[in-house]
Order: sequence, then structure tokens, then C-alpha cells
Amino acid sequence: MRDLGQRRLKDLFRPERVFQLIAPDLPSGFPPLKTLDARLNNLPTQPTPLVGREKELSEIAGLLRRPEVRLLTLTGPGGTGKTRLSLQVAADLLDEFEGGVFFVALAPISDQELVASAIAEPLGVRESADRTLTEALLDHLRDKELLLVLDNFEQVLGAAPLVGQLLSASPRLKALATSRGALRVYGGHEHAVPPLALPDPRRLPAITIEALSQYESVRLFIERARAAKGDFEVTNESAPAVAEICVRLDGLPLAIEPCGSAHEDSHPSSDALPPEQSHETP
Repeated sequence: MRDLGQRRLKDLFRPERVFQLIAPDLPSGFPPLKTLDARLNNLPTQPTPLVGREKELSEIAGLLRRPEVRLLTLTGPGGTGKTRLSLQVAADLLDEFEGGVFFVALAPISDQELVASAIAEPLGVRESADRTLTEALLDHLRDKELLLVLDNFEQVLGAAPLVGQLLSASPRLKALATSRGALRVYGGHEHAVPPLALPDPRRLPAITIEALSQYESVRLFIERARAAKGDFEVTNESAPAVAEICVRLDGLPLAIEPCGSAHEDSHPSSDALPPEQSHETP
């Protein structure tokens, strides 16, 4: 066994040690592994795997691959999982951007004047005595094939013209933004992120374990409940209650995750939910 070291693989949420099997009749030369370390990036490691979203991942990646789509904004209310979805898409497309993929966290920022520095920091760009930070960014990005992930842009919508300026000056640059509202940049595209798939509320009393497995919201609840309590199992008796919890939480991942983690005997604590999402549970 040849130890290839710790590698970040885009379909796994933690680095894994990779080994190559060495044997007399096996080829020993292979192209470099396609890992998150193969291209420049600062994508944060995710604590849990993404549940479902196969359709959305395919649609968003397909849009970003289109030459005319330079800016794509994932829109939707808070809690729909826009950030997590953008990170997975970025990881899936990493091999397609020679200059790398860079995540820019805008949640801590409320002053649009600070957006340029937030973008410059992960890129290692600095202003100098003879040029502003925006000018330095334009110079740095001008010839690079690169994807910027701009997260929580609703905090600084007034900085949207800066994104348009960067895209205009850098023909191979693309941007994937997440925001509760559109950026209103000329030529920008939007993709609405829906809640996770839900059971039909009218069929809850008759729902079974087999029927539950097709719904992403329920799968997320069960996975988080099992992470908190390893022996957790859904029974035919508790299946309607689990389904109703997900329905009452509108399929929002941000509400379902703490609900599943706080699960005890199919009754999550209402204290684990955001105030506007707290409900009595069955």
C-alpha cells in the first residue's frame, strides 16, 4: 500500500487518508487524484454530508457551465440551504476552474464598502500606494478562470455594481451568489432554491416508512436524529408524526436540523427551533 496522504474528496465531508494498491500485475502510473486539493480553493469543510438536492445540484451546475451565465444568484428565504448548496456546487465544479474556487463570507458584513476587502482577502490581493483595492482586484482577476462564491449577499446589496465591474473586466470569471433578494446586475441570472421535498399533509395519517424515504426533508430529519441518538428508528406508528414535524417546519433545512438533533422519542424541543418556526409537535 502506498500512502497518498490525507485528501479532501468533494463527495465526503471530512478528509480521508488515501492509499494506492501496489501489486506486480497492476499499473502503477495514474493521473493526479481529482481532489479538493488539486485546485486553489478555500472551501470550508462541511460537518455533515448534503442530504438530497440532486436535482438542484444538476440544474445549478448546468447553468454555471453555460458560457453566457457569468453571475448566478441562488435566491430564497432564510433557512432553505442556499449556502450549503452553493458550497457543494463549488466543490463539484472545482476541476473546471483553472484559477480555483473561492468562498467569500459576507454574513458578518453590513457595510457595502467592505465587500472589496472581503473578496480580496481569500485571493491574497492587497492595495498599494499607487492603486486602490478595487483596481488591484481588477488586475488580479483580469486573466484568471475562477469562480467566486459570494455568500449572504443580501447583507450588502448596494455592492452589486462591484460584482458587475469585476465580471466585465474579467472574461473568464464567474460568480455564484446566495441572497434573499436579486443582485440586479445586468446579465445576471437567478435560481430560486425551494424547501426540501415534503410529504402531502393530507396523507399524513396513512403514511408509512416506505413512503417517507422518498422525501428529502424526512431523510434530513432522520439523519440528524440518528447522529444525536444512534439507535433512533422510525416505525410505522411514528412515521406520521415525523412527517408532520417536517411539514410544519415547511421543509426548511435550518429548522429541521436542530429539530432532528434535539429529537427524543419523536418529540423535538420547540426551544431548538428559530422563534418564527416554533410549533407544538405531535
